[in-house]
Amino acid sequence: MVLAAGLAVPLTRTDSDEAAAEPCRPLPASTRTLADDPAAATRALDPGDDLARLGTVRKLLVHERLCGDGARVLGRVVEAATRSSGPGKPHTLAQARSAYAVAAALDDEELPEGLAPGVARMVAEYIEDAAREDLLYDDVPLPAVSAQQSLPKPEGNAWLGDFLTSGDAHAAFPYTDRAAEADADIEPLVAELAKDPEAFAVLYDAERAYLAYYLERLTRQGGDPAYRPSRGDMGPTGSVDLDLRDLAERVGSLMKHRADHARRGTIPDLAAFDRAVREHTRGAFRPASRQLDTRPPMGDIADRPVAGPLSGDPMDGRHQLFTVLDRWAKERGVPAQRATTMRQMMDDAYVLGLWLTF
Repeated sequence: MVLAAGLAVPLTRTDSDEAAAEPCRPLPASTRTLADDPAAATRALDPGDDLARLGTVRKLLVHERLCGDGARVLGRVVEAATRSSGPGKPHTLAQARSAYAVAAALDDEELPEGLAPGVARMVAEYIEDAAREDLLYDDVPLPAVSAQQSLPKPEGNAWLGDFLTSGDAHAAFPYTDRAAEADADIEPLVAELAKDPEAFAVLYDAERAYLAYYLERLTRQGGDPAYRPSRGDMGPTGSVDLDLRDLAERVGSLMKHRADHARRGTIPDLAAFDRAVREHTRGAFRPASRQLDTRPPMGDIADRPVAGPLSGDPMDGRHQLFTVLDRWAKERGVPAQRATTMRQMMDDAYVLGLWLTF
């Protein structure tokens, strides 16, 4: 047994050990070339609205073991197919469908070593979509939502989420299609990605960057600036409270996956894993000291500049969240009662994420 960070970690033979015994396969040259050709990569991974090409995407992405740098290059293919064309540029519908196809193709799959960082960057690129609740998609029978479909409703409600830019297409990860055997649930994919320290750092950075992005767009009262009263609504802070709870729960869940992998032996050395995460983590993200009304494309959120190095233990997710929240509340003059309420509900959600199983 190895004792690391307070966890007794059994040394057991894992699925990864068994996979390592299998002969590797070279990444096909035709797939390798896609890493440097975003347009071709998107065409290769786009399953279509009817998901008719999802089987082809699976054949391209699903491998037990790839030789040399094959898995890392395949991760670059995923990035090339799904990311926007550059800073300030929205996602196209084909890129959003490709992101859905990646999540669906890799559902319930163990990723070959080296692929996880590229897939994690895809999740970070679609951080708002990865965070979205299933219920929003009851009326969207497609794997992706066009920029036109995502526009606010006539009454002013942004049905797909708060603070969205008008030109982005969105991946509908909760959408399922039994005929195509398509399930793109992000949570199990994140659980698989979390055993890779670089992928873990990418996901952790994305959530913390999203928190900073989200807070700096709230009112001084910690509410939604676009709120318009309607019968039966939850008030100006209702949707904000839900979003902040969900974010804190996701960070808690990420820490839960880390602990679970350590217990199972898929993270054999927790201290070494944590050191690697720190090396790959970009740093701390802080909200602007004034309210912003800009609406950057979703792909820019996780790429925001860092404000400096992380303080304290990076694996203390509660501390990292509250450091950002408390500083924002102080700089913006948020009423003490509202700031306390926000802190408590995020704390409760973080703990829920630590213990909740999916």
